[in-house]
Amino acid sequence: MRLLVVEDEPKVAAALSEVLTSEQYEVLVVHTGSDALARATSERFDAIVLDIMLPGRDGLDVLRTLRGRGDLTPVLILTAKDTVDDRVLGLDSGADDYLVKPFAFTELVARVRALLRRGRGLSVDLPHVRIAGLDIDLRTRQVLRDAVPIELTTREFELLEYLVRHQGQPVSRDMLARDVWREAHRATLDNVIDVHIARLRKKVDAEFDSRLIHTIRGVGFMLRESAS
Repeated sequence: MRLLVVEDEPKVAAALSEVLTSEQYEVLVVHTGSDALARATSERFDAIVLDIMLPGRDGLDVLRTLRGRGDLTPVLILTAKDTVDDRVLGLDSGADDYLVKPFAFTELVARVRALLRRGRGLSVDLPHVRIAGLDIDLRTRQVLRDAVPIELTTREFELLEYLVRHQGQPVSRDMLARDVWREAHRATLDNVIDVHIARLRKKVDAEFDSRLIHTIRGVGFMLRESAS
């Protein structure tokens, strides 16, 4: 599991990295909101640990920007503020969980584990996502493209939801086998995955001017807006 840790205080960042690495997570640390957005946009992470008080672009701005782009990566925000209004603001901005400083590292690890379990189950707290002309209601499982209803099977919806969660990031067949089909190894699934991708692409893209589901040669697939 790969984590992005966004913390501007060097000692705190180093401690977070050490603790999470000791739990066998792959950890990348950045110190500014701008760096966090750049990394989260260009790379895939299973969860983000995000400090609110950052130089320049603060954590809530980073979080709102990610959610506005349709990025549903689970986010645990860290802050020294502990009022009810502060907690509500963080959660309303799209955070999945909230931890107040100072905190015990054991609690941090437990909350990260909970976020990752939630991510593997593909559940999200945002009820609705819009990407280009694609509208997805994650509770009712209703999908529209340019206001035209799209009927998906359960597996097709799970696949689309996973691509949406990783919008703008390459998704490999290994990831789909593990997180959508719940199989540890994809040995016999490549053809099954490709067939489902083809069916989903036909429903989501075939009748519309722009494509959203793209094949990344040698890597897998990506959901992103395109003019072609």
